[in-house]
Amino acid sequence: MPSMLLERLTMKRESKSYIDSLHAILTDAHLFDGPKYRLSGLTGMAFKFTVHERLLPLSVTAYGQWTAEHKPAIDNLGLFTVMDAGRTRHPTFRHYQQDAVNWVKGSLEQGIGVIYWLPEFGVISGYDDEDRVFFVQDGRSTEPQIVLYDNFGINFTEFWYCQILGDKKVDIPYEAMLLESLRLAISDWDTPYKTLPNKDIASGKLAYDFLISALNKGDYDEGGAVYILDSYFHSRKEINAYLHEACGIWPKLDDASACYDQLAEAIPDMKSCIATTKEGRKINRAQCSNLIKRLAEAQLLEDQVVGLFREVSRTYPDLKRSIVPRWGTHTPK
Repeated sequence: MPSMLLERLTMKRESKSYIDSLHAILTDAHLFDGPKYRLSGLTGMAFKFTVHERLLPLSVTAYGQWTAEHKPAIDNLGLFTVMDAGRTRHPTFRHYQQDAVNWVKGSLEQGIGVIYWLPEFGVISGYDDEDRVFFVQDGRSTEPQIVLYDNFGINFTEFWYCQILGDKKVDIPYEAMLLESLRLAISDWDTPYKTLPNKDIASGKLAYDFLISALNKGDYDEGGAVYILDSYFHSRKEINAYLHEACGIWPKLDDASACYDQLAEAIPDMKSCIATTKEGRKINRAQCSNLIKRLAEAQLLEDQVVGLFREVSRTYPDLKRSIVPRWGTHTPK
């Protein structure tokens, strides 16, 4: 019975779990050779910010319909991708599941790992046909998790997701990728709800309002609040590094980078509002007013930055968004 393991493929949790997975796979396959913050920026993933009204930890990955969110991210890298996802309750799930098992093995045989929802996102790095299992990294443990072929896609959430990447890429000029990433950032900032018809999770600018409102009320998930803030702090550092790297291309980006410098300077103060207790890390309620003040300032800074992005975007034609296909547009169900 065949088996294989991509031994050099190593995922490490640092950023959003999707970017951690993508970076591990692309660097191992020699399809991307830059730092993780650059990948996070170019894909637009660094700019995604979503918050549940009660600050549940699911906020961090609930940034929309994953296929609709991830496809533009991969397209901006010039990479081919195939993904499938859905709800495990659907009667056709078993058919899609077994089909996915086959194409996942095919990708591994070509030497390319696979993105998989555990939850959160992780990397399938090998398989064993004799035991009928996949080996999956979650980025937190050095020991891989074991997923039976028959249990592929089944987890404690109602969702499943799997994505493979091609071994060829189209060379897109850096400035074109940079410009598209700014437009993805604008779209995320301007879209208040990515998971309609539900309105308990806010995106972009409104996500700040949800976060500040929950902290003001004091009725929120303790662990979720810390997890959201940890993710927020890291992504803002990624954006700061990403824009620093782009300085000098367009003057407005220099101004945007200066705004993120201010935001980055405030992060240590915001981090000091999180206390370590016997029960774990929690928001220090005595420091909550300071945290809220800093978040309100950060919201204004980011709104200013998006305004600068708009000015850059308006300078160049945007065929993707100005030409509507003859079959129109639609929103995911």
